Amino acid sequence: MSDQQGCIRVYEDQGKIQRYTEIINQFQPSFGRLSQVLDLAGNENRLKIIYLLREENNLCVCDLSDILSMSIPAVSQHLRKLKDAQLIQARKVGQTVFYSLRDESIDILNLILGYLTTSQTSSELSVSLN
Repeated sequence: MSDQQGCIRVYEDQGKIQRYTEIINQFQPSFGRLSQVLDLAGNENRLKIIYLLREENNLCVCDLSDILSMSIPAVSQHLRKLKDAQLIQARKVGQTVFYSLRDESIDILNLILGYLTTSQTSSELSVSLN
């Protein structure tokens, strides 16, 4: 690293470099998973679907289609991507398929969606103060 152009440093802290290299390597699977989740949640429609599934737990594609004013095929495509990433699960009841968040993905999705609650509370507080 010390041979890179554009990087001039007086002292190379080998202890710090070693320590953080080990930490990055230790958390590599978590970085990969978080990156995947953020990539999927980076799509506004998928983020809305995740939010709705967190709030209602079991929704079918028709419910999501109506709420989001999207076509069923468009919603289905988003659901497939979320399911392929193991963020949601499907449960068939008769001819209807209900979708919900997978237990192991709830914590990470709550962290992402926590911003909505925080920003909503800040907005309401700002409006009430004016």
